[in-house]
Amino acid sequence: MIDLEKVLLNLVKPICNDPDAAMVKQMDSLDKNEILLYVYAPSEDIARLIGRQGVMANSIRQMLQVASKIENKHISIKFEAL
Repeated sequence: MIDLEKVLLNLVKPICNDPDAAMVKQMDSLDKNEILLYVYAPSEDIARLIGRQGVMANSIRQMLQVASKIENKHISIKFEAL
């Protein structure tokens, strides 16, 4: 089983100005075939993680979709400022 929290955190930390403040938490979803991950970081880092028109966020989501295919589940990633 792949630890998607750790994979996402390893993708997010190099992008952040303050990598120690970045956190990823997996939350329960109502759909058993969905994995819900929240990325928490300072607001300036969230802006970097989302990118212009969401380009960076979509790229991160695509990379995690590849990992989630092994689990046969859909992944949802939400970005929240601390």
